[in-house]
Amino acid sequence: DSRLDRDRPVTRERRARWRDGALVLRSGSRARRYKGFRVGALTLLPALFLGYFFVYPLVRILVTGLAPQGRIDFGPFQDVVASPDLRGVAWFTLWQAAASTVLTIALGLPAAYVLARYRFPGRNLVRAIVAVPFVLPTVVVGSAFLALLSPSGPLGLDLRRTVWAILIAHVFYNYSIVVRTVSTFWARLDPRLEDAARVLGAGRWRTWREVTLPLLAPAIASAASIVFLFSFTSFGVILILGGFEHATLEVEIWRQTTRSLNLPVASVLAILQLTGVGAALSLYGRLQRRWASELDLRPDAETAQRPFTLRARLVLALNLMAIGLLVVTPLAVLVERSLSTTSGYGLDWYRWSAPADAGVFVPVTEALANSIRFAMVATVLATALGLMAAVVISAGSGPASRGFDGLLMLPLGTSAVTIGFGFLVALDRPIDLRTSQWLIPIAHALIAIPFVVRAAVPVMRSVRMRLREAATTLGASPGRVWREVDLPLVSRAALVGAGFAFAVSLGEFGATSFVARPDSPTLPLAIFRLLRQPGQATFGRAMALSTVLMVLTGVAVISIERLRVGRAVDF
Repeated sequence: DSRLDRDRPVTRERRARWRDGALVLRSGSRARRYKGFRVGALTLLPALFLGYFFVYPLVRILVTGLAPQGRIDFGPFQDVVASPDLRGVAWFTLWQAAASTVLTIALGLPAAYVLARYRFPGRNLVRAIVAVPFVLPTVVVGSAFLALLSPSGPLGLDLRRTVWAILIAHVFYNYSIVVRTVSTFWARLDPRLEDAARVLGAGRWRTWREVTLPLLAPAIASAASIVFLFSFTSFGVILILGGFEHATLEVEIWRQTTRSLNLPVASVLAILQLTGVGAALSLYGRLQRRWASELDLRPDAETAQRPFTLRARLVLALNLMAIGLLVVTPLAVLVERSLSTTSGYGLDWYRWSAPADAGVFVPVTEALANSIRFAMVATVLATALGLMAAVVISAGSGPASRGFDGLLMLPLGTSAVTIGFGFLVALDRPIDLRTSQWLIPIAHALIAIPFVVRAAVPVMRSVRMRLREAATTLGASPGRVWREVDLPLVSRAALVGAGFAFAVSLGEFGATSFVARPDSPTLPLAIFRLLRQPGQATFGRAMALSTVLMVLTGVAVISIERLRVGRAVDF
């Protein structure tokens, strides 16, 4: 109150109104809180949801792995360590993730350079095309490369069930992470630093090695850590392209649970995977702190230039061809195979008139309806809980707020297979929810909540405090202040988060494979079941369903991009 008295005259009536149920400013901090909204209740709901459906299952996984009989028992750990097959699974998970990361960085840096330094017609379109693979469901990516790398594909090679198919698919899936992350940072580096090195006699390679690369190190480390995590926790791509012959920890957890019913060993594998993820995140944080430096960043419009020279045009043309081959070709082959029938090109595989397709157990249209219904429920749930959490996080700036924010981000860095497995071992008490269809949208919402929070928090923190004060001074209740001041300003960001939640739910496969019942599959599960059946008809139907899922996801992403126009959202 003393600070308010110094800044502006505060009447006793206004101070009383702020204390009794309106807005309270904490002295010495820019943190805000809504007393009338009962911030404790807003914290409680997301915290309870996260605690019961995320923290509690992880604890039960630890208990199942360390104390399967109610007492500490390292037998499951010994079984894993003593098994050459399981050791091989852990080693393959590690080295394929590292190899995928190196290949993705090597192929992504040239495209990042072109998009950062060259200004050419269609540049924004190329950026959008590059972003497409990352938002595609994993089963769509697996289906696309299954069609591309089969003997009947355009390459004429059979790379199915090989490590090369997995590595190529991971590069395709994570390519946009490197290109978008590094190009965004590279475009704002002052090119005069490189020009100065060239003037002092350094060649192109030495300038890159001693000037450009150290400056790009934080962005490259950020992209590499994300690529490594996605490759380390890959499930759908591995299961479709590699099968059990090239199983990762994700696939082995699924096999030990659904095939062998060995929950203690599956729990130990999940603990090993969580340890690996935690180590990767810790290493990323240390590298970021070590390589971080203050830079004079420039606007994108000042650093990009038109490719006037022949060499620049050749570099641009080669990179655009590489982007087309890497990004567009697999998706084009997917669509082509969905239209290729026994009698020529047509829509035969899109005609789902059978009451139940072989291997799917239900009509394909029902699986499509299930995906849309579960996605809508997950979107509503994730948006509601995410906005509640965003209000709490934006209202504070202390350790508690940062800790709560970090806790909400944990599901994003945790394997979806681990989340689904945790549901199976934990949610049998006090009510057995393991056979409930509600677990599917709950699992999807758990993964999607971080997207809503990341979309809403920056906007909520940017709302001017004087707008809320003015509404309160005019007699508005805290609820009305939220509805008429905050909600209109945050609505666009909330819709962006909801769009991401809908897209994530549509394509989610890892957690759904654990909790979905046979009679209520989603579209990704239906695609996977069709791919496991022999015959051209089932393969064609799988390609058609993958195309439909790709279009649905694309529509969601395009809607997100349209909503983001005119308002920056920090993810």
